[in-house]
Amino acid sequence: MTNDTRAPLSARFRASLVQMRSGRSVEPNVAAAEALIREAARTGADYVQTPEVTTVMDTDRANLIASSSPDVTARALAAFQALAGELGIWLHIGSMGVQDQSADRIANRSILIAPTGEVAATYDKIHLFDVALANGETYRESDNFAAGHNAVVADLPWGRIGLTICYDLRFPELHQTLVRGGAIFLSSPAAFTRPTGEAHWHTLVRARAIETQCFVFAAAQGGRHEHGRETYGHSLIVSPWGQILAEGGIEPGVVSADIDTAEIAAVRGRVPCLMHRRPFVFTEPASAAHGSQAHD
Repeated sequence: MTNDTRAPLSARFRASLVQMRSGRSVEPNVAAAEALIREAARTGADYVQTPEVTTVMDTDRANLIASSSPDVTARALAAFQALAGELGIWLHIGSMGVQDQSADRIANRSILIAPTGEVAATYDKIHLFDVALANGETYRESDNFAAGHNAVVADLPWGRIGLTICYDLRFPELHQTLVRGGAIFLSSPAAFTRPTGEAHWHTLVRARAIETQCFVFAAAQGGRHEHGRETYGHSLIVSPWGQILAEGGIEPGVVSADIDTAEIAAVRGRVPCLMHRRPFVFTEPASAAHGSQAHD
């Protein structure tokens, strides 16, 4: 893994995010994604990202497992590969459920497809959303999904991209690892709940951009879904300075921004915090370590 945090002097491209409202059936979701991906390509997109759980969003375990079966996911992936090849774009499927070794739990997998139609990289979501929210909503992703274990960076023509998914956004150490691996772009396709999105989405995406001095691409699910869950939307493209370059609303659609990697070098030169990282250890304060002896 490299510790080179330099960026190319200048490379320009257009990034587009597809915002969706995925339902319980794979085929309509693939069709909806395809229409929006084509719309992005018509406006000149070179890199297109879809949100987390592009192919199906459901809480029903039986349907979720069936919709992630090898034959179903193979057909969906083949359709996306053919589309990337036809349009000549880098197509990043934010995530889809994929059965690997076990039919009991599935991987929440992000898939980067090259303009040739070949799969360039995959990443399985590491951090799983097991929470009980204050409004009574409960989520236990670990009931259905198996956690990934590997941080992943991949090469794009304009620089390296680090892959993450949704809840990973709350773990800055993963993003720092991706930067040490050479990432100058970070992906964060998501399906944030409305309550957590309203409270934290913009802050978290901007914070990850600022502290890593990377562009962040975060395609999102938005609105009330077929199974009743409500997601926050507001897909975001954020600059290394923390500026929001493009933002969606709640409805499905496409948001785009023109990216110039020269901004990365400028920001890292202005505030060279990535070069100022120092090793450190935690030392227990003496008063805490020996507190019991104070009363002897």
